[in-house]
Amino acid sequence: MRAYLRVMLVVALALALLAWFVRGADLAAVRAELARGRVDLLLLAVGMTLVTYALRSWRWQYLLAGLGPTGFMNAFRATVIGFAANFLLPARAGELIRPYVLLRHESIAASSAFATVVLERVFDMLAVLILFAGFALTAGRTFGRSDPGLFRGVQAGGVMAAVATIAVLLTFFLLSGRPEAIRRISNSVERRLPVRLAHVVDGLAERFVMGLGAVRHPKQWLVVFALSFPLWMSIACGIWLVSRAYGIDVGYFASFLVMTLLVVGVAVPTPGAIGGFHEFYRIAVTSFFGASTEKAVSAGIVLHAVSFVPVTLLGIVFMVREGLTLGSMRRLAGRPGAAEEESR
Repeated sequence: MRAYLRVMLVVALALALLAWFVRGADLAAVRAELARGRVDLLLLAVGMTLVTYALRSWRWQYLLAGLGPTGFMNAFRATVIGFAANFLLPARAGELIRPYVLLRHESIAASSAFATVVLERVFDMLAVLILFAGFALTAGRTFGRSDPGLFRGVQAGGVMAAVATIAVLLTFFLLSGRPEAIRRISNSVERRLPVRLAHVVDGLAERFVMGLGAVRHPKQWLVVFALSFPLWMSIACGIWLVSRAYGIDVGYFASFLVMTLLVVGVAVPTPGAIGGFHEFYRIAVTSFFGASTEKAVSAGIVLHAVSFVPVTLLGIVFMVREGLTLGSMRRLAGRPGAAEEESR
């Protein structure tokens, strides 16, 4: 009953966000705008989406290098299936399923493979914050003249992002050789939390420690960190291409701002980021780039489709080849220990 209620709440949240997303829009005008999108730019955006997942897979190989060699196609297949599962199942189930698929084809330590996924999110956060800070601190005067007060707010956010990034990087490297320090901090936090939440924090901390253990050499750190930038710059390129396809005046570097807001939208716990992704894109392009509501809604719908539909379709193809069903993946996500048992 609790699981059913949770699903209903998630669906209600997605529908509420979608309703908020289209509020005030002329739906007939939205349909007309959808038809006006430049097909050449949209096809390029789909291509950039596929490039993004290739870069994710390549970066993951480097994260896994401390556990043993992995093949690119195995990492790519697992990555695509995992992100497809994120779209099809709630609670970002694909983050647990992705290592499981990899472990079907590679002989590596199961627990540490799961831990590298946690570590990936840290590198993602750092790359996004650095790109956002770079844009905010160097944005041209034209952007600032559109709304000086809003621009000052963006610059302040950039400064805070830069400071936060430096702090995280320093903490990251200081703790990388001291796993016991992470455990002490985790234990201190857990004592102040409810039992169930403390258990979650303990699990995340332990996986983070194992993930740090998988990255053993400075060169490995540098390569993973460096690959995070072309990955997120390719995501920004997709945002830029779709926005330009609908005549929204977002420059490529300004797409770092839109991307940062979309990261917040994707964090909203709905399947496939439905609702949160759409609304935060609308907020970004109407608030900062003067887009009409109709253009923002049209481009937001298409950008979401470009970002999630190709990888989901490819993921379904890979799932069929792996003999996986949504039911079996849902069971795996609910019982992550099964992945480790399967790999033995």
